[in-house]
Amino acid sequence: MSQRSYRHLLSPGRINKLELRNRIFFSPMGSNLAEEDGSVGERLRTYYVARAKGGAALVTMGSVSVGFPEGASNWRQEAISDDRFLPGLKQLANEVHEHGAKLCVQLHHGGLVAMTDMLDGRPVACPNPPPASKDSGDFLDVMLPEEQAKFFEPYAKMGEVRYNSLDEAGIDHIVDLFARAADRAVRAGIDAVEIHAGHGYIFSTFLSPAYNHRTDAYGGSVENRARLLIRTIRAVRAAVGPDYPVWMRFDSQEFLMDYGITLQDAVTVARLAEEAGLDAIHVSAHGDGNYGRTYSTGHATDMPNGFVVNAEAIKAAVSIPVICPGRIEPEDADRFIAQGKLDFVTMGRKLLADPELPNKLAAGKPDTVRPCVYCYTCISAIFNSSHIMCAVNPLTGHETERQPVPSPRRKTVLVVGGGPGGMAAARDLADKGHKVILCEATDRLGGTAQFASVAYAPNQRIVDWLKREIASRDIEVRLDTRATPDLARSLQADEVVVATGARRDMPPIPGAERNFVFSGDDMRNLVLGQNLDALAAKTSPGTRLAMKLGKLTGLTKRLPLLRLGSKAWMPLGEHVVIIGGELVGLELAEFLAHRGRKVTVLEESPRVGKGIPLVRRFRAVDDCHDLGVAMLTETNNFRIGDNAVTYSNAHGQERTLRADTVIVAMGATGDESLADQMKAAGLPVHAIGDCTGVGYIEGAMRDAALATRTI
Repeated sequence: MSQRSYRHLLSPGRINKLELRNRIFFSPMGSNLAEEDGSVGERLRTYYVARAKGGAALVTMGSVSVGFPEGASNWRQEAISDDRFLPGLKQLANEVHEHGAKLCVQLHHGGLVAMTDMLDGRPVACPNPPPASKDSGDFLDVMLPEEQAKFFEPYAKMGEVRYNSLDEAGIDHIVDLFARAADRAVRAGIDAVEIHAGHGYIFSTFLSPAYNHRTDAYGGSVENRARLLIRTIRAVRAAVGPDYPVWMRFDSQEFLMDYGITLQDAVTVARLAEEAGLDAIHVSAHGDGNYGRTYSTGHATDMPNGFVVNAEAIKAAVSIPVICPGRIEPEDADRFIAQGKLDFVTMGRKLLADPELPNKLAAGKPDTVRPCVYCYTCISAIFNSSHIMCAVNPLTGHETERQPVPSPRRKTVLVVGGGPGGMAAARDLADKGHKVILCEATDRLGGTAQFASVAYAPNQRIVDWLKREIASRDIEVRLDTRATPDLARSLQADEVVVATGARRDMPPIPGAERNFVFSGDDMRNLVLGQNLDALAAKTSPGTRLAMKLGKLTGLTKRLPLLRLGSKAWMPLGEHVVIIGGELVGLELAEFLAHRGRKVTVLEESPRVGKGIPLVRRFRAVDDCHDLGVAMLTETNNFRIGDNAVTYSNAHGQERTLRADTVIVAMGATGDESLADQMKAAGLPVHAIGDCTGVGYIEGAMRDAALATRTI
C-alpha cells in the first residue's frame, strides 16, 4: 500500500442526523455466531466490538431476523423479532459506542431461502412458487462429498417445501414484522437500520422479474414489483420517526440469469425508495444461486471495484448518500469518494482479516494492515454450517477463546521454518515479549507460500506482510540454517516451535524419473530460482539456454522463470498433464492455461479442488472450464511414457494423453521428524502447520495462534 493520507476515506460523514467518524463501514455479513435462540451472546458481541475498536465508523449486524424463527435462513442467525432480544442488543450497542463507532442492524427475512421455515414445516414466503428450473446449475457438482453431506445435514428430516404466495394479509404481515423490528432497534439504542432488499431474500424475489410472475399490483412493472419494499420503507419510517437513519441494501444487478434485475431497474427502485423516505442506498448484486460462481460474482465479488460503476449510476439518480461494497482497496475508495462516485465504503472481508484497518490507515501505517487474500474461507465456512472465520486472521470468529495469554516470564523460543506458520508464530511470540530466533533452511522467508503465490497472486500479499512484520520486530532471523537439537541447546531455547512444512515425495508412478516430469519440489525450486542446473536437465535445449542466461543475469532471483508468461521462457511444454487435482494442481492448471498451455488434470477422487475454500473453488473450476482445462476425476494407475501419460478412467478403460511436461502435484504429507528429534532431546516442542498434515495458509496461521497462545 502506498503511504498516503486517505483524506477523503477518513473524513467524517453523515446520514440523516447520524454523524460518522469516517467513511468505512463494516459490511453486514452472516456470521452464525449468535446463540441458538438468536440472541446476542459473548462470542457475537466480541466479534462486532473488535471491528468497532478497530476504527470502523459503523458496524452493521448482518442478516438479523425480523420474524425469528419465521423467515430465518441461517443456523445461529441473529434476531430482533421479540423484546426478549433487547438486552443483548442493548449491551452490544453500548460497547460499540464505547469505542466511538455506531451500530446498524440489517433487518432480514429469508423468503424463499428461509431454512427454519422449511425445517419447521411452514410454507416459505414468496411472490409466487418458483417455476420448475430446466437447469439445476453446477452448485453441487463442485462440492466435495463430505461438503455435500454437511450442507444437506440440516435438511435430512425436512418434508416437501411448500410455498406461501403472499396475499394482501401476508404482505401486511411482512411489512408489520419489519416495522416492529425497526422500533425495537430504536429502543435497543441501535443507531440505524438497513432493510435487506437483496441477495434472493424476500424483497429481492419481489423485485426480480426472474422470480416475480404476479399479475396483481405486486407484479409486472418495476413500480409494482417494488411495491412491497416501498410499503415496508414507509412503515419503517413511520415507526422510527423522521430523524432516525434508514437505508436499504439491494441488488443493483442480477448476474448469470435471464430476466433478472437490471441496472435500469435498480435506478428506478432507488428513486422510489428515496421518495418513500430512505436516507441512503447500499448497492449490492446477486445472481442465480444454482451456480457456484454467483457467490463470488454477486455481493462478495471477486472483481476489484466490482460495483462502483453501478453505484455511480445510482448516485447520479438520487440525492441521498450511496454506500458501496465490492473489493475496493482503501486507496481506490479514497479516490472514488473524492470523485463523487460514492459516499461510503463497506468492507467485510478486509475487516475480517484486520479489524484495525481504519486505525492503521489513520495512523499513517497502511503497510501494517493484515491483507485479505480473497480466498473466501470466511463465506465458505457458512456453507459448511460453521461460523465465520478467516484464513489469515485466526482470531476472527474466535475472539473470545483465542486471545493470547500473558506469559509470566520472558523465554527464549526457537522457531524452525520461515513459511507463513513460522513467521506468524515468531511475530506473535515477539509481541508477547519473548526472545525469538527464527531459523530457515533456505536463503529466504516465505516457504511454499512463495510457490503458491505464483499460481494465486493474492497469497503474495500475506507473505510480504509477514516479512514486514518480522522485520519490524526484535526477531533474530537466521537464513540458510538447518535447526537441530544441538543448535536448540546451544541457543538455550526454552521451547521450540517446528513449522518446517510438508514432505513432498514423488509418488511411486512408473516413469516418474523421466526428464520432463516435474515434482512438487521441482516447481517450488523453479519459483524460488533454486537448483536450476538440476531442473534444466528436464527441459528442452532452448529452455535450458534461457534458464542459463537467466541464472547468469540474476533474472531468476528477481523474477522466477515460472512467473513469466512467455512460452519461450517458461520451461514447460505446450501440452501439460498435471497428476493431482487438489489445491496446488488446480491452481497450477489455471495459471498455466492462462499462459497458453493445453492442460489436463488427472485426479483420483470424484472432485477436483480439495483444499480450496468452496466459494473460490466454484470460480476456479469455472475459470478452468473457460480456459479449456480438461479435469478428469476418478482416474488411477498412472504411467508416464515418452511424452505421454497413460491412466485408467472410472470405467477401468486405459487412456493415453500427450504430455510434453508432466507435473506431479500430489504426495505431500506431514513430516514431524524434526519435532520428534527435538522431543527426544528433552525440549518442549510445538509442531504447527503442514508438518502436522497439509492445511495450507489457513491451517498454518491457525496453528501458530493456538501454539503460541500459552507460551
